[in-house]
Amino acid sequence: MTARERWLFWITGAGTTVTGLVYFWMKYLMDGSDPYSAVHHPWQPLMLKLHIVVAPLLVFALGMFTVRHVAPQLALRVAVARRSGLTTALVAGPMVVTGYLIQVLTDERWLRGVAWGHIGVGVVFAAAVVVHRIVGRGNGGGDC
Repeated sequence: MTARERWLFWITGAGTTVTGLVYFWMKYLMDGSDPYSAVHHPWQPLMLKLHIVVAPLLVFALGMFTVRHVAPQLALRVAVARRSGLTTALVAGPMVVTGYLIQVLTDERWLRGVAWGHIGVGVVFAAAVVVHRIVGRGNGGGDC
């Protein structure tokens, strides 16, 4: 992996995570001044739009990371940070698919379930990436 490829992954990952968490906080944890409004903060729509703009860049970075990092590590059977790496890789697919489905579903029940699934796998993905970075660096894994 080149430094640029790593930076692309980390910047898009951080951008997607931060915008997703801030949007979650605004939508689900804040009380708005208008009880009939779905928008609880003036920046809530902006956070959603930023999340939707940055996330496809993360998907691109994930594809590149799969080819340049995940596949070689699996082929070489590298043991360093294997569990956290596999966790990251396994939840990336459902995170991307649920993120796409949120944009196209119209049934409220399905949308709610998929949205909560997206939040769950997104949090697991972000945590697994951080753990993978820490464990990989601590055990001599230089390509994390």
